[in-house]
Amino acid sequence: MKKLYTPAMIGALQLKNRMVMAPMVDGYSEGGMPTARSLEYFRVRAAGGIGLVIVGNIHVDSTHRHVMPGFNLYEDCFTEKLRPLVQVIHDGGAKTFAQLIHQGRYAKSRDYIDGVQAVAPSAVFTRMTGETPRELSVDEILDLEQAFARAAGRAVEAGFDGIEICTNSGYLFGQFLSPLTNLRTDQYGGSLENRALFLVETIGAVRGQVGKDIPVTVRMGGSDFVPGSNTNKEACRIAAMLEQAGADGISVTGGWHESGVPQVTMDLPHGVFSYLGRNIRRSVSIPVMMGNRMNARIAEELVERGDVDFAVFGRPLLADPELPRKASEGRVEDIRPCVGCNQGCLDHSMSGKSIECLCNAECGRESLLRDENGLLPTEKKTDHPKKILVIGAGVAGMEFSRVASLRGHRVVIWEEGPCCGGQLRLAAVPPARHDFDYLADYLQSACIKAGVRFCFNTRADAQSVFRAVKEQGFDHVVTATGARPVRPGVPSEEGAHIVQAWDVLKKHADTGSDVVVVGGGAVGIETAILLGEEGTLTPEALRFLTLYKAEPQEALYEMLNSGSKKVTVVEMLDKAGRDIGKTTRWIMMDRLRKLGVRICTGTRLTEIKRDRVVVEGPDGAEEIPADTVVLAIGSKADRGLYEEIEKEFHEVSLIGDACTPGKAMDALREAYDLGISMN
Repeated sequence: MKKLYTPAMIGALQLKNRMVMAPMVDGYSEGGMPTARSLEYFRVRAAGGIGLVIVGNIHVDSTHRHVMPGFNLYEDCFTEKLRPLVQVIHDGGAKTFAQLIHQGRYAKSRDYIDGVQAVAPSAVFTRMTGETPRELSVDEILDLEQAFARAAGRAVEAGFDGIEICTNSGYLFGQFLSPLTNLRTDQYGGSLENRALFLVETIGAVRGQVGKDIPVTVRMGGSDFVPGSNTNKEACRIAAMLEQAGADGISVTGGWHESGVPQVTMDLPHGVFSYLGRNIRRSVSIPVMMGNRMNARIAEELVERGDVDFAVFGRPLLADPELPRKASEGRVEDIRPCVGCNQGCLDHSMSGKSIECLCNAECGRESLLRDENGLLPTEKKTDHPKKILVIGAGVAGMEFSRVASLRGHRVVIWEEGPCCGGQLRLAAVPPARHDFDYLADYLQSACIKAGVRFCFNTRADAQSVFRAVKEQGFDHVVTATGARPVRPGVPSEEGAHIVQAWDVLKKHADTGSDVVVVGGGAVGIETAILLGEEGTLTPEALRFLTLYKAEPQEALYEMLNSGSKKVTVVEMLDKAGRDIGKTTRWIMMDRLRKLGVRICTGTRLTEIKRDRVVVEGPDGAEEIPADTVVLAIGSKADRGLYEEIEKEFHEVSLIGDACTPGKAMDALREAYDLGISMN
């Protein structure tokens, strides 16, 4: 058996395996207390085979308490309220730690109760909030140390098995540790040892409150990834100080929210930051946990090699709560993947919304979906099985088919192309977006295992559908025919080379050297990145040239950002990428800038000529050279087949983009809901 799935100790506590659920803001609590939704969300993930669940975003300070939904432990009255949460986790077979947090300068004053000004080690402005916090006094620092200690004591009284102190992502303790945000000249500023004093004293205070047998761990960034702040070298020194102060373990993640290095999107290769944990593991003798873009295979490798002692999973457990069990049973291919899109999780939580998951329509809805016997809709069979024909093997068609088959229906999918996935496959084509392929592969595999039959290269029209209903006895037809790209109504000169973005993504179009992309939404931006990357240095070439020092680093960096095409994006709105989530948009826009892609916002296409386009922008009319014009101005529902079928056969449904073009998360949720409604 792989070491990942074997028991291990953190302090005096034994865990059944080395898999840890990361602390995440879920937004399900009310008034600092768990709700039925919270309890079921944690129960499901504890029951999925995880060894340790860390419950995050627990506030210790009543004055500087952020209103973002989380749990409270700043008063004794909250202790009893958290007992049911601890109990459901224990009932699921997992241990649980309470992660105590103070956001410091990362909370806007309007987000605090009564608009209280944020506090920090020093009055240093942050672009995260657009505000400058107030500097904490020494007495306030000492009070906060005791606030953490008292909250830890309440957590233990509520039944938590251990305590985690949050210092990562640039929150309060991290702000004290950094020379950028800690400008103090007293005992809590200056040298690294002084900057760590607040955290060291807090660990001591917490230990004094909870005793020697309760594990106390620290979650920290392996590097801030902010110029002038702490690197992995300093993080290793800090970790050694924390061990000396009495910490029983270190949980390592990436850098600050303010980092210019992507931390949480699918741009990150899986396990790319694992070197941070490996280096810290070499600096301490206590257990080290490593997270950030983790998956089962990477986790197995890291723990097997001894790089780290535990693997931490966050978003992957939103996508599939049973990841630990499936992985330990050798069923890695059955794990529903996290694609790192952040659409339902981080984008939601950073906007004050409760989290969902693009890949898992049940996430956060478990308490609403379970029946009186505790069963999810996919865990029980219908009393009236039907034979269902699904037209289209995109995300909506496959998710519906998967769910309906699990409910006991017999499902056949007709797909006009040679493979499944639809627009998921297109979304996976641009650089660093390949994770969408994993979801398409999973859905196809899950459908096949559920008994769905695929018929590829099968084009549907009304007559073939009616014939199938009559001859094969289909009881219901689901049209998931997707959407079609639209074309602008502007004059086009004969001979102008005009293609759709979808054709570029499908590799069905040549584009020349001067390319104008019309439309600055997600599809246009991703297509522009794909075009801009053409001719840049490949990963294989970069590795070779770096290993043999064939070129200076500056030249290699330039070659990574210098493509063979001149790309311009024309967008009517005043901002490009409006439909891209906030955690991803800045990365895409930064990539366009580095590639030298020109973005013309507030600009309207007025004419397409053979070798150029005419646009009207803020500064008037302009002609832009264009060997090729790529259209990415949106799509319209392809519902023609549905409307034809509906005239004569009323047992027909319409889902996904064929109903209303939108995001994959909306299509999957709609498909799931239709699947569970089929009785």
